[in-house]
Amino acid sequence: MCTGKCSRFIALTLYPLAVISIICNIVLFFPNGEIKYAQDGHITEEVKYMGGLVGGGIMILMPALYIHLTGSQGCCGNRCGMFLSILFAAVGVVGALYSLAVAAVALQNGPLCKVLLIWGTPFKNNEAKYLTNENQWLVCTEPKNIVSFHIGLFATLLATSCLQLILCAVQMINGLFGCLCGTCGKKGVI
Repeated sequence: MCTGKCSRFIALTLYPLAVISIICNIVLFFPNGEIKYAQDGHITEEVKYMGGLVGGGIMILMPALYIHLTGSQGCCGNRCGMFLSILFAAVGVVGALYSLAVAAVALQNGPLCKVLLIWGTPFKNNEAKYLTNENQWLVCTEPKNIVSFHIGLFATLLATSCLQLILCAVQMINGLFGCLCGTCGKKGVI
């Protein structure tokens, strides 16, 4: 596969992953689709770090746009453009690592929920045993189904950030080959 085509494939794959990350992070602010928890400050701390919005979203969309341009003929589809795509892909790697770290910590600590009358994180320092033991989920009385909501969205962020990390790392290698060997664009007859 040509380095330019590979860049296009990577960019077109990064777009939906970035959108998924952004949507997951926004939805995490509204457990049960209600705004009262966000207004009252009863949101899991890791949601406020916005790993999906900043790391997996904005810091992936910027490189994806540039990487897409390197796959096209024109201003960026040359050796210099491929070199710059390495730098943009490195930004994507940093963003994906940030999103990955926030999601992993959130899954480790568990959600913020109401236990009897007190808000807290009952699964923190529990070695994430709550992930496989659904009987422990009953400890959280409010918001309803917060544990499955928390696990589902942060696991999605974890998976998308892993894919983003892999794709951006592949683009760094692809960019290096494109920089050294060219983008194998169509050349006219001499």
